[in-house]
Amino acid sequence: MTTRDLILSIERGLLVIGVALGAWCGAVLLEARFFQQLPVTPAATVNALPGETPRAPSPMRTPIAVGSWLARLEAPSVKLRATVLEGTDDGTLARGAGHIEDTAFPGGVGNVGIAGHRDTVFRPVRNLRVGDPLVITTTDHVYRYKISRTTIVDPEDVYVLDDADHPTLTLVTCYPFEYIGHAPRRFIVSADLVGDDARAGKVDGGRQDR
Repeated sequence: MTTRDLILSIERGLLVIGVALGAWCGAVLLEARFFQQLPVTPAATVNALPGETPRAPSPMRTPIAVGSWLARLEAPSVKLRATVLEGTDDGTLARGAGHIEDTAFPGGVGNVGIAGHRDTVFRPVRNLRVGDPLVITTTDHVYRYKISRTTIVDPEDVYVLDDADHPTLTLVTCYPFEYIGHAPRRFIVSADLVGDDARAGKVDGGRQDR
């Protein structure tokens, strides 16, 4: 084999690898896009805050199947718009934000816990500040929250998911934000419910007719 033939073989090999990697990345992006655009559908004890270490689907029995659409989360001040799916296993958090098992559901009494990865759907969370609004939209209601505090805790500090004497929302993501590997701590955003509006019209493809 001549040097030219060897170079051509290497080029072909690199081209094949590039095409394969491109196809894989495309498939991941398409899957994320698919779950992002899904329309809103009808509506265990946590011993560690969700993070980046592998987690199997929770064995807890919930009224909504793991991976199902639960709501849409928005933070207008940082242009965050994320699908909220039920559960915090790896497959669910790869597709969107995840409702933390054994926490309240939107509209229920208690503390709604939602987790997301710091380098994907929850990337804008790092820019949230006290006083910023958060909005959760379900099939029939729009729940409006105002951020009351942000804190940094350890994964074992599950007290951040405890119920308060009023409806609350807690966002959980890994910290430090630029850490290489599995981040050792958790960034917490706590918010209080300030408004609850019933939705009029029907939901179709994630849009509301009025």
